[in-house]
Amino acid sequence: MCGLAGIAALGEDNLPAGVGTILAGMSRAVGHRGPDAEQVYMDGPVGLGFRRLALVGPESGDQPLFSEDGKVVLIANGEVYNHRQLVTGSLTGVRTRTNSDCEVLAHLYARDGLRFLDDVVGMFAIALWDRMRHRLVLARDRFGIKPLYYTRVDGAVLFASEIKALFAHPGCRRELDWEGALADQSLTMSPYLTDAPVNTWFRGIEIVPAGSIVSIDLRDGEVDRHQYWNLPSFEGDAGISDEEFVRTYRDLLTGAVRDAATADAELGLFLSGGIDSTAVAALAGATGSPIHTFTVLSGGTLVTGDSEFGHRAASTLGMPNHQLVFDAKTVPAVDEWKRLLWLLETPLCGPEQYYKYELYRYAKQARPQLRGMLLGAGADEYNGGFSTVFNVGADWAGFESGIRQMARAAALHKTPALAPWWECRESPLLEGALLGSSATSPLVDPYPAYVASRHRYLQQYNCWHDDRTAAGNGIEARVPFLDHRIIELLMRIPTRQRAGLLWDKKILREAVRDIVPSEIAARPKGAFIWGEGAGFTHRMVVRLLSQQDCALLEEALASPGARQVLCPDAARAMLGRLRSERQPADARLLLSLVNLGLLDEMTRQLPAVPLDAPPRDVLTAISIGDWDCEAPAIAERVRDHSVPSLHDVVAFPENVLLVQARQSPSRLYLVVDGAFEYVVDADLDAAWFAFLQTVDGERTLGELLDLCGQPYVSVEQTLLASIDAGLLQGIPA
Repeated sequence: MCGLAGIAALGEDNLPAGVGTILAGMSRAVGHRGPDAEQVYMDGPVGLGFRRLALVGPESGDQPLFSEDGKVVLIANGEVYNHRQLVTGSLTGVRTRTNSDCEVLAHLYARDGLRFLDDVVGMFAIALWDRMRHRLVLARDRFGIKPLYYTRVDGAVLFASEIKALFAHPGCRRELDWEGALADQSLTMSPYLTDAPVNTWFRGIEIVPAGSIVSIDLRDGEVDRHQYWNLPSFEGDAGISDEEFVRTYRDLLTGAVRDAATADAELGLFLSGGIDSTAVAALAGATGSPIHTFTVLSGGTLVTGDSEFGHRAASTLGMPNHQLVFDAKTVPAVDEWKRLLWLLETPLCGPEQYYKYELYRYAKQARPQLRGMLLGAGADEYNGGFSTVFNVGADWAGFESGIRQMARAAALHKTPALAPWWECRESPLLEGALLGSSATSPLVDPYPAYVASRHRYLQQYNCWHDDRTAAGNGIEARVPFLDHRIIELLMRIPTRQRAGLLWDKKILREAVRDIVPSEIAARPKGAFIWGEGAGFTHRMVVRLLSQQDCALLEEALASPGARQVLCPDAARAMLGRLRSERQPADARLLLSLVNLGLLDEMTRQLPAVPLDAPPRDVLTAISIGDWDCEAPAIAERVRDHSVPSLHDVVAFPENVLLVQARQSPSRLYLVVDGAFEYVVDADLDAAWFAFLQTVDGERTLGELLDLCGQPYVSVEQTLLASIDAGLLQGIPA
C-alpha cells in the first residue's frame, strides 16, 4: 500500500512555476499511506508524488519506476502477485532494475500499450507517464481494491489515492454533492438492485472505474476509457460437476491466499470466526509464516458469536489471537470521529469502520513490524453469502424470490409511475412484461443483476473503507477472495447448479471443510456488528451523537449545505426519540446525514492531514485461555447497562409474561403486550428452556444458573439476545 499524487499540465511542455510546492502538499495529504519513503518527481508537464509502504523489495523498490528505455514512468499503489512469473515468462529478456513487484507494469506497458494489464494478477492503482505519446494513464485493478481519483483544475489534471490530496490543490473544486449522495442506494439502503457508477460524494471528483484504464492526451486533453475487465457474464459450463467446481475453487483460493500472504514484512489477519476469515487463516497458516490474528470483542460480537468463534478458530489453528475490547463506554470522542470521517471521506463511515480502524491501531502498536493484514472480505458477494439473508423462503428458490423482488423494485425505481400497481397488494395486478421482463431480464433470472449490484456495493463500501482504515495506520489490506480467477470460476456455475454450490456459500464450505474446525465450517452466516447484536451497535451510535450536547449533530446542521436540505428540528427530535429506544435502528440513517453535514463543512475548512493527528492511547486487548471458563468474565467486560452480571437479578419486564400450556409441557410461550410472540421448545434448546423456568424476578443470574444446572456458556447468546430484545432485564441486586 502506498500513496499517489500528481499533476499533469494540459497543452503545455512544462509545469507552471510553484507547482512543486502544491505537489508536496498533495503528497503529504496521503503521507499516512506510505511511511517508509517519499519521492517527488518532475518531468516536463507531469509531476508525481509518491509515498511508500514497503512490503516487497524494501531495499530497492522506491518509485517512480521506469521502462528499459526510460520512456515510461510509473508510480503504483498495490501488489502485482504474479510479477515473478511475468518477468520469467512473457517478459523474458527484459532487464529489471529493482525488486519491486510493480516494475513489471512499466515494461508491460512499453510492450503492450493499453493491453498491458490483461495478464496481471493483483490489486493496484497506477499512474503512468508515457513520454513518447504525451499520455497520462490512470488504471485500477478489477475490483477497485486500491483507490484512484482525478479531476480537472485550471488547465491541469490532478490525481491521487485519496480525495483530500486533490483538495490540497488551491484551485480544486470542493463541494459536497448533496443531491447525488441523498439519492444513492448505498446511503438509503433501499431494497433494490443497482449497478450505478461508484459515487465519489463530491462534485467534479471522478474515480477511475474498477477494471479500467483512463488515458488522457496531455496535448489536447482528450480522454479515452478502456475497460480491460468486466464482471463476467453468466455462461454456465455444463461439463463440470459440483465436485469439480469445488476442487478447482479450492486450488484457486489456495493460490490466492498464498499470493496474498507473500511479503517481505510481517502480516496479520482479522479473524471473525466465520467461514471466510477462518478459511484464509487456515490456508495462510499453511505457508509457514507466523500470523497474529485480531478480533473485535464487543457486546455485539459476543451475541453474534464472532468473538467466541474467532478465539476458537485461532486456538485450533495455533495462531495467537488478540481480542480488542470495546465495552459499552467505548465511544469515539467528537474530534476522533471527525478525524476518522475525514480519513474515510465517505458518509458511509459508521461503527464498522470505527471498530476496524481501532483494530488496525492496536495491531500496529502490538506488532510494530506489521505491514499487511489479510481479510476475508469479498467472499459473500460472489459465493452466495447473502442467500440466507435476502431470502423469502428456506432454500435457493426463496432467495431467488427475494432478489427478484429487489429486481422488480429496481425496475419500478426507473418507472415510479407504475409502482402503485405492485405496492400494497397481496399480489401484482400487472404482468412483469410491462417492466421489460425478456428472457434475460432480472425479473426472469435475477441472480446476474444481484451479483452486479453486490459488485457495485463492494466497491462503494467494503473496498473503500477496508483500504482507508488500513491506510490510516500504515498497513495494507489484502483480500485473497477478490482474485479475478476465483470470480470467473463462480460465474461459470450453470443455473441448475447454483442451489447446490452457492446456497449459504456451500462451494466455500466444502472446499475448506478438511482444514477448518467443523463447527465453523457449519456455522451460519452472521452479520459482524449488526444482525442479532445490532442493538449494541445502534446504542453506541446514539451515544456518539449525544455526547457534548449533541455536538456532532449541531455542527452538521450548521454547515451551509445542511441548512439548505436538512430539517434541524426533525433531526433533533429523531435523536431524542432514539435515545429512549432499546432498539434505535434509525441511528444508522441519522449518522449518515450527520456525516454529510460534517463533510460539507470540511470541504470549506480543510481539516489537518492524517499525518498530523495527535497521538492517543489504543484500546486494551485480552488473550483468552479457556472460553467456556472465562465466558462470564468476558461478558462482564463488554456488557452495557441492560446486560446483567452474575450478581444482578434477572426478571421479566412488566409487559412480558412466561406461559406454559398443560397440553404442551415441553414448550414455553413468551407473551409480549398480550400477544404470543415467542415459542421456546425444550427439544430444540433444553438449556434455555430450563433457564427460563427458573426466572422469578428475585434470584441473581448466578443463582439461576446454579438452580437450573446450566453453565453460562450454554445460555449466553440467547440470554444476551433476549435482553437486547427487551424480553428480559437485569436489575442490580
